[in-house]
Amino acid sequence: MASEARLDEDLQALSRDQLIEEVKRLRAGIRRHRDASGHDLCWYHPKLWGLLPEKTDLLPDVPTWPEFVAGCVKYRSALDKELPGRTRSVGEYEGEGT
Repeated sequence: MASEARLDEDLQALSRDQLIEEVKRLRAGIRRHRDASGHDLCWYHPKLWGLLPEKTDLLPDVPTWPEFVAGCVKYRSALDKELPGRTRSVGEYEGEGT
């Protein structure tokens, strides 16, 4: 995993205060993602990935519709198993992805 270690070499040059600010920035981004609910759980999240210092133009492979929908159904089924007592929202999707 030497290449992964190199990805974080920039941290060595940061002061304690800069590291604290970086942790706060990353935590805020993780919290925004964590606090997503409803249809926002299903969206592409470039803002979250943009918190990383390395910038890439990589775009995700997008499955065909049948494979994509099958994945959504598996994800939603997993939520039923992992969060069986959770309140379920009702209503049509009315927003845009984030």
